[in-house]
Amino acid sequence: MNLLQDIITYVRRIIKTPSSAVISDALIIDYINRFWIMDVDARMQLFDLKTTYQFETQPSVDRYNMPLYELQSEPGGQVIGRYPVYQGFLGPAFINGIQVPFNTGENDFYNIWPNIVQQLTVVGTGNGKNGPYTLTFPIAPNNQTPPNPPLQALLRGHIDMAGILKYANDFGTYEDPPLITSTQITNGNSFIQSIPVTSVDPAVIITSTDVTGKNVVVTDSGEFLQSNINYGLLMNPGNAPFGNTQLPGPAGANYSTSLNTINYLTGVATLNFPVNIPSGNTISAQCYYFQCGLPRSMLYYNNTITLRSPPDTQYTVRLTAYLTPSAFLVSSPAIQFAYMCEYIARGAARKILADTGDIEQFNFYESLFKEQELLVWKRSQRQWTSTRTQTIYSQGINQGQSGFNNIGGSTI
Repeated sequence: MNLLQDIITYVRRIIKTPSSAVISDALIIDYINRFWIMDVDARMQLFDLKTTYQFETQPSVDRYNMPLYELQSEPGGQVIGRYPVYQGFLGPAFINGIQVPFNTGENDFYNIWPNIVQQLTVVGTGNGKNGPYTLTFPIAPNNQTPPNPPLQALLRGHIDMAGILKYANDFGTYEDPPLITSTQITNGNSFIQSIPVTSVDPAVIITSTDVTGKNVVVTDSGEFLQSNINYGLLMNPGNAPFGNTQLPGPAGANYSTSLNTINYLTGVATLNFPVNIPSGNTISAQCYYFQCGLPRSMLYYNNTITLRSPPDTQYTVRLTAYLTPSAFLVSSPAIQFAYMCEYIARGAARKILADTGDIEQFNFYESLFKEQELLVWKRSQRQWTSTRTQTIYSQGINQGQSGFNNIGGSTI
């Protein structure tokens, strides 16, 4: 049974175009995808699309973007761009099997886990040149030999999903976070300027003043060395939309791989400033410094999961999610839910009738589309209502454990 072909047949009956000479199957599939991908998840959240999202943490990395689908091709070669795999996340959330608070508001989360800026007054002094300078952040212990897994670390700059999408669309590579090779740095091509300024959230800031007394600011970029992801690339921040630029350095073989980077575990930064720093001018730094450990709280905001404390090793994060439908392709298992076929067909036909201006037919079929939507929605509601709402008198927590009640696990 080819459900996709069935849907195409339903669409042709509704729009009254049985011949592919008027509208091709490929164009109908494009309308099906538009409805299936863009409309269904916005119109209703289905029980059948409820799933679990699970990933492993990276030591000392506190922020994780929502994953994206890879590029997909429709019949005829039209490419469907990357979009989020999940509509969104919701509790309960678990880290290594232990339930943790799940927040969707920054206020509640950062009231408990404030990002306190470590103001390091002086980490270096200007010598009349732009560099290179080697600066040591004095708060990082065991600078030369950081423990593995890390016990303390500087938080890292982050690129949000919009920036990752821009990077992927420009360079054809979906990589989150972006990992840059030494060859790309040597050639002055670290992609820093390609990512929107508004998508970069720096966590390390190095400041000084130039000969005129104007601020000179260097921050981390949210991009990392491919050879060692604990090294973040530093940049010269600029104005929106694409004002961030790579810091200067000698070209070719004389370009050190570690130049214009910050090691988040050792707290050592090596950089060239964008301008000369007058002799005697202080070089200061700001950063977020955290004790790493087993995360005990989670924030989901701006399509990004933030963990506190930052993990010191790999932990399994597991939380509830709503799956964003993937695109229809030419294969028969393009959709796994046969009961939705007529609903999807009517939704796609509805878009075609709207685009062609056939208002009479649109209005005639609108009630039938609403009927199918209600039937699909009711199927999910039956699942939601099959579980009894727990009360203090019903079997909930510790159910089946002799000698325990439902409130706090104390003995009766």
